[in-house]
Amino acid sequence: MLSTRYRRLPHLLRPLVDKFYRGHRSPMRSQAGDEIWVAEQGDEIVAALSLRAVAGGQWLTGLFVAPALRRQGLAAALLNHSLATHPEAVWLFCHPDLLGFYQRQGFVTGQPLPNELAERLARYQRNKALVCLRAH
Repeated sequence: MLSTRYRRLPHLLRPLVDKFYRGHRSPMRSQAGDEIWVAEQGDEIVAALSLRAVAGGQWLTGLFVAPALRRQGLAAALLNHSLATHPEAVWLFCHPDLLGFYQRQGFVTGQPLPNELAERLARYQRNKALVCLRAH
């Protein structure tokens, strides 16, 4: 089994994470200005997450693991590596089915949300069942 390396992806290499998403037919795409973290095995990206700066902290906008490698701890390890560099609040919105996973990673339900996230969550909740969680 290959060892896994976790790192913040340099901005110039952002197209590699989009290629990873496309390769797995994921609708996710990186956004300019987001902080991208990846898990790599050999020279291949096997998981990625995105953080976006918001007032008072960071917003975890996406976390994706290659389907064939799920349930092996990659998501948890990638989260731990990225959160270790962010002592400030980190918020995320997730489907209720993922609540247990994120709680095991130290996320809790919590407020207050920055206004920009509160407004976005209210819009999203019109069409989706989502919960808001916070780390730190």
